[in-house]
Amino acid sequence: MASTVKVWDSPVRLFHWSLAGSVALCWLTADELQSLHEVAGYAAAGLIGLRLALGMAGTRYARFSQFIRSPKRTLHYAGEVLRHKEPRYLGHNPLGAAMVVLLLSMVGGVALTGWMQTTDAYWGVEWVEETHEVLAQLLLGAIALHVAGVIHASLRHSENLSLAMITGRKRAPASGDVL
Repeated sequence: MASTVKVWDSPVRLFHWSLAGSVALCWLTADELQSLHEVAGYAAAGLIGLRLALGMAGTRYARFSQFIRSPKRTLHYAGEVLRHKEPRYLGHNPLGAAMVVLLLSMVGGVALTGWMQTTDAYWGVEWVEETHEVLAQLLLGAIALHVAGVIHASLRHSENLSLAMITGRKRAPASGDVL
C-alpha cells in the first residue's frame, strides 16, 4: 500500500461535510419546512464563518494563503488540465481553490439574502426573494461543477479525493507534485 500523508485536518473535514449537509437540507426543505430550512441556513452561515477563520488561522492546507492562486495562474492551470498535463497538488489545485472561493461566496450570499427575508426591512421585498432563489439555483450548478472537478482530478491522479475528505489523508507526494 502506498504511503499517505495527512492533508485535511478534522475541522476542515467536519466543515466540508457539515456544509454539504446543511445545503442539502436547505434545498430539501425550501418549500415545505420553513423553520428547518432557516435553521439549516443559519448553520450554513455559521459554517462559512468557521471556514473563513480556518482560512486565516488554520493548519497549512486549510489556509487560503496556501492554495488561492492568481487568476493568471488559475487560467494557466486550466490550460494544463485541457492538455492533460496538469500537476497533482497535495492540497487544493488552482481550479479547486477558485471553486472554494466561489462556493463560500455563493453560500454566503444565499444565507445573507435568506436572513434578509426574515427582517422587517426586507420581508416580502421581491428582489431579495428573487436573488435568494437565483443564487440557490446557481449554487446547485456550482456544486455540480465541484463534484465533476473532484471526479476528474480523482481519475487523472489516481486517488479518491472524496475519501481523502473523509480520512484527511492523500497519497504521499511524488516527484512533480505541488506541495
